[in-house]
Amino acid sequence: MMSTNGRLHDVRSTAHPTQLAPSTQACLRVATYNIHKGVRGVGPGKRLEIHNLGQGVQSLGADLVFLQEVRLFHHRDARRFRQAQAGWPDQGQADYLAPEGYAVAYRTNAITRHGEHGNALLSRWPIGEVAHHDVSDHRFEQRGLLHVQVQWQGVQVHAVVVHFGLMHASRVRQAERLGRYVRQSVPHNAPLVVAGDFNDWGDRLDPLMHAAGLTRACAPGCRRPPQTFPSLLPVFALDRVYLRGLSCQATQVPRGAMWARMSDHLPLVAELELA
Repeated sequence: MMSTNGRLHDVRSTAHPTQLAPSTQACLRVATYNIHKGVRGVGPGKRLEIHNLGQGVQSLGADLVFLQEVRLFHHRDARRFRQAQAGWPDQGQADYLAPEGYAVAYRTNAITRHGEHGNALLSRWPIGEVAHHDVSDHRFEQRGLLHVQVQWQGVQVHAVVVHFGLMHASRVRQAERLGRYVRQSVPHNAPLVVAGDFNDWGDRLDPLMHAAGLTRACAPGCRRPPQTFPSLLPVFALDRVYLRGLSCQATQVPRGAMWARMSDHLPLVAELELA
């Protein structure tokens, strides 16, 4: 919901995610969300959450949704959940989660025994060129950057979806590669949003991102970055939005029982304006 001054407040949902008020014409609302491949739990307790996630993504009302751990297919889970009440979607998860009328960009990062997963961008606005850049640091973790050009209000905004590695040394090298990619592939005067799961437990990547010309999105007066992990009781700010040529007016992390069950991460929402 929105406060009377237009700032975002936390949504505390106990049943279905609450629909946020539409963003204003001058505001670009972005959200980043690690959806944990649309399932939760292990063994007999493993459950399908992709249908709830569809409601959750819709409720954010974001112009751009940066998604990580998204599946195009997974044969074993598709067989397992075939008899579930709603069942495994016939289409890829990015297309399934996209609200009506949204454009979808998806690229695979990792190939596994039974399927694959990668990053996606869902856009209320028309998209142009889509690129994928491999930033894998070692063979045990396949990682990539999804770069999408978005036409927003007559302005070309560059959106980059990221999911960095589990080891700090890998994240440092991936941040450096991101910086080089931005310098080589994004016009220096173009608005840029880089968002995703940075896995930065020690909160040490900001200097590297700043060296790449990117500033961490934080609402005016914010004393500490919004915490998104783990979803049941968030204490780490793993999910982030970094900006160039845009300013952050407000941030939000939706919370509540429904959000806690859908993924091990909570989504981060940010309201942006041209700087």
